[in-house]
Amino acid sequence: MKIGFRLWLLIVVLLISLLAIKPSFDSGVVVTSVEKNSSIFEQGLRQGQIIKVINGQEIETIEEYSEVMKNLFADGLEKRIDITTKDNEFTILTNETLEITVGDVPRTRIQTGLDLRGGSRALVQPDVAVTESELQDLVAISRNRFNVYGLSDVNIKGITDLAGNRFMLVEVAGATPADLEQLIGQQGKFEAKVGNVTVFEGGNKDISDVCRNDATCAGLRECFQVEGGYACNFAFAVYLKEEAAQKHADVTRNLSLDETGQHLSEKLYLFVDDKEVDSLSISSNLRGQVTTQISIQGSGSGPTREDAIADAKDSMNRLQTVLLTGSLPYKLEIVKLDTISPSLGKNFIYSIFTAVIAAILVVSLVVLVRYRKIKISLALLLTSFSELVIILGVAAIIRWNLDLPSIAGILATIGTGVDQQIIILDEAGRSKSLSIKERIKRASTIILSAYLTLLAAMIPLYWASAGLFKGFALTTIIGVTAGVLITRPAFAEIVRRIEG
Repeated sequence: MKIGFRLWLLIVVLLISLLAIKPSFDSGVVVTSVEKNSSIFEQGLRQGQIIKVINGQEIETIEEYSEVMKNLFADGLEKRIDITTKDNEFTILTNETLEITVGDVPRTRIQTGLDLRGGSRALVQPDVAVTESELQDLVAISRNRFNVYGLSDVNIKGITDLAGNRFMLVEVAGATPADLEQLIGQQGKFEAKVGNVTVFEGGNKDISDVCRNDATCAGLRECFQVEGGYACNFAFAVYLKEEAAQKHADVTRNLSLDETGQHLSEKLYLFVDDKEVDSLSISSNLRGQVTTQISIQGSGSGPTREDAIADAKDSMNRLQTVLLTGSLPYKLEIVKLDTISPSLGKNFIYSIFTAVIAAILVVSLVVLVRYRKIKISLALLLTSFSELVIILGVAAIIRWNLDLPSIAGILATIGTGVDQQIIILDEAGRSKSLSIKERIKRASTIILSAYLTLLAAMIPLYWASAGLFKGFALTTIIGVTAGVLITRPAFAEIVRRIEG
């Protein structure tokens, strides 16, 4: 029997969704963060790499990793550590536990929210009304500040409620509300120092502008091979105000050159809240010169050229943001502060999806009893599972964090899908005077009307309560849209072939 276009579309979208979800069966532990100034970072170990073997011992769980680290450094003596990851090998000599954090290897590319991982969430509002661009600047500098304090799995985004009020939503995995409240409550400061002398501060006090999106004054300069991978240099222009330029000239006037002769012997050190975040070379032609334009240079590295380019671009963007915005420009008020328990976790997800699968099976059984056609029941089963896979595939593609509202949206979508498929079955069995094609068309009209009504309800819900229902709205929209465009037509085609 020839497969029609609608069925082919369903098959192709299912395959794409499965590739997007990309089930993984890798053993080991994944590196979630690496201390930037550590020996292992210099060797090339980076976030996202999977550790499989340490000193000949296979690592499959976090517990095994912790046990190996504990045994290696029990006596406090210097050890040689040989680390084998999925793609590389690293060797260091140290007498301290590796300055990295690890986690379980994700089994799929589907990302979960804090509702399932645990942590803290804060809804924050500036003390003054801000524009959309000002809100995005606040998000950028806030994200950088959390990185300075070494917190991983930080999700910060700007959101707007229906009344037009702008907020910042901060989610931190593994942090306590007290940690989150303390960090948000500090407005912070940015300083650039040569030696122990502050030459300029971030924000509009000393900096008039930072080149960001102009290739003539900002971008990557060169990439080259180094031991353990690649490195890429970047440079961008910073425009100082007259007073800051004069101070920079006074401080650098008596400095000598380094061994290359291209840079000064002292570096420009960047501090956020009195914590050093980076050190940058100062071009030799700036010594003692009163200039309002200076070139900030730095580099990124990685095991591959692509990784090095990505790291350099990220470092450049981070530094540009720090220099442009400096300390937090507003006092922040915590509107809502939540603790998210990690106890939901894997068991909760397993229970939810077990319930979903059980519900689909029961509905299919009821359809079998009602219509007495096993092919119809199997078709409903297939399309319902297809919707679930497509929703998860789209979530993986757009890197959407599935949280409790999102899971509720999946449940609502599957329930809506079953209802609409029953509409197709009922319409297909009525009015025998009409052709099966006409009956399916009538059912499709009903389904389309219901879809437009649901879409109209979900769009305002997307922004309601400062976006806290965004997961439910977005997942529902994705699910019902996929259903109307892909799975419902495919199911209708199957029914038409069976009834015809």
